[in-house]
Amino acid sequence: MIEKERVYVEPRITLLGAGPGDPDLISVKGVKALKTADVVIYDALVDEALLEYVPKGAPRVYVGNPSGDENFSQATVNQLMVDYAMNFGHVVRLKGGDLFVFGRGYEELDFAASYSVKTTIIPGISSAISVPGLQSIPVTHKGESDSLWILSGTDSRGHFNPELLDAARSKATVVVLLAYEYLHEITTLYKGLGKGRLPAAVIQNGSMKNEKVALGLVNTIEEVAEEVGIDSTGPVLLVFGQTVALHPEFGYISRFLNRKVYD
Repeated sequence: MIEKERVYVEPRITLLGAGPGDPDLISVKGVKALKTADVVIYDALVDEALLEYVPKGAPRVYVGNPSGDENFSQATVNQLMVDYAMNFGHVVRLKGGDLFVFGRGYEELDFAASYSVKTTIIPGISSAISVPGLQSIPVTHKGESDSLWILSGTDSRGHFNPELLDAARSKATVVVLLAYEYLHEITTLYKGLGKGRLPAAVIQNGSMKNEKVALGLVNTIEEVAEEVGIDSTGPVLLVFGQTVALHPEFGYISRFLNRKVYD
């Protein structure tokens, strides 16, 4: 019996950011990568409409982990990514948002490098900037904010991020990801600094059809978020700063309070 000769495949990986959620916000270069994929490994926050670009027959491997299942730990994903590249060829690792903004993209890049697997980076639009922007909230604006803080709600040990206090003390726009469960603690920080009347926004499922937006002041934003039905079932982003007042509907809030919004 003659054994079939095994065809050599060149292992390579593309780390691809899918953007904040709306599938139309992926880059043209990202679409081209998907069209040449031999395998796609994708996360929970990726709109599956993007998989339509993937060639028929190419495996689509879901590693989304909304429930914290250890089967999809970062170590497991890293190994799957390399194993598929070694056996199939071109693996596209498709991740929500941008790879390097709390996306653990460098961990995957570093792991692939340890196996000498060639890796290409295709950035995605970060939700930290685009989601406020889609609501007409600039993260910087002349005369209002000259800088931007982007933080996670927790530090590397899973504890409340102590840098949030430093951010609250600044005059910068502050965007906090992965932190809705800490909204009360964060607003308490601002109130303790005398910034209870600072504009604030809470945005869930930004750029998607089921998007929810709460606008208010630090003093009121918890109640407003509850009123509009924001919960922990989808990605939530918090924004604090004077630029939030530039949202086209924020004026109604200011008039309702019958006073001007200050720091």
